[in-house]
Amino acid sequence: MADGEAVPNSGAGPALWVAGAVVVLEGRVLLVKRLVAEGQLSWQFPAGKVEPGETFEEAAVRETKEEAGLDVVALSRLGERVHPITGRPVSYTACEVVSGTAHAADLDEIAEIAWVTLSEIPRYIPYGLFDPVQRYLDVALRAM
Repeated sequence: MADGEAVPNSGAGPALWVAGAVVVLEGRVLLVKRLVAEGQLSWQFPAGKVEPGETFEEAAVRETKEEAGLDVVALSRLGERVHPITGRPVSYTACEVVSGTAHAADLDEIAEIAWVTLSEIPRYIPYGLFDPVQRYLDVALRAM
């Protein structure tokens, strides 16, 4: 699937795509804690279902605003996979903060937010990150 391509997502398929935003600011990455965990999956990147006609990047930007109150722009798509815990197809997009202060904006879904350093990530996500996301963060968070 090419960057910027709308996702065929009529809702009729067996699995809806999820878009995740990898937001880095001042040497930390944004994580949100869900009110309801999916197994080990409690802390994660801002993420949610891609709406019909929406690109992965557009969904990542929208979900970051809805969940964490931040205005971001998409920089690049990092990759896609079937998530090993949820079994859902997920696309990850690197995003940059434009404005706002991160907070738990969707109180029906988000319990809290955290800005996490590279060395702290395993405490929040003990099962490890998707390799392309890990490689991106290895560079983005060490560059600060």
